Amino acid sequence: MVYHDFTLKKVKAQFDLELIEQTDLFSTLDEIEISPLLAELLTQNIPLALAMGTEKARAELIIVNIFLELKKRLNISFFSGIDFTVDKSQGLNGFCDFLISQSSEQLFLEAPVIALVEAKNEKIVGGLGQCIAEMWAARLYNQQENQVIPYIYGVVTTGHAWKFLKLDGNKIYIDIEDYYIKNPQKILAILAYMIGTQ
Repeated sequence: MVYHDFTLKKVKAQFDLELIEQTDLFSTLDEIEISPLLAELLTQNIPLALAMGTEKARAELIIVNIFLELKKRLNISFFSGIDFTVDKSQGLNGFCDFLISQSSEQLFLEAPVIALVEAKNEKIVGGLGQCIAEMWAARLYNQQENQVIPYIYGVVTTGHAWKFLKLDGNKIYIDIEDYYIKNPQKILAILAYMIGTQ
């Protein structure tokens, strides 16, 4: 078993999680201004990525540019497509689309891992189980590295739509709102908040 084998039902049962789906997590956050470079890249890349219609195109043309902006602003590290094997006996192994760490170390993954981002082609709900399993693994990873932090965040995105999650104890909050790339200022603000709250 690997991360992508987890459904929402399976991850809830295996880790005895309480799913809370009716919470507004981030709508009150103020937007933050994006750089002219990111604005130009998104204007150019979004139509192309959506026309191509693949996870790879959306990850390369949209998502990675959001993270590059975040890295420039906050001096964090992010990783794309790395093996994140934490506990094979629990199925917490496999590759993650994106991991965000508070560390600026880019040559290797260093704790604390604060957010996992799962890129999906069209189905946000279909990626929730996998993302939550990766969030649970991030908590274990941080504990193993003696870097206990209060929350682990997750994102499932199509590049166009973004769904945010928060792991607090055994509770998984799934934001009632979906956010869209037509408002990258809000998406960037939420991601920056996730990093800044640790």
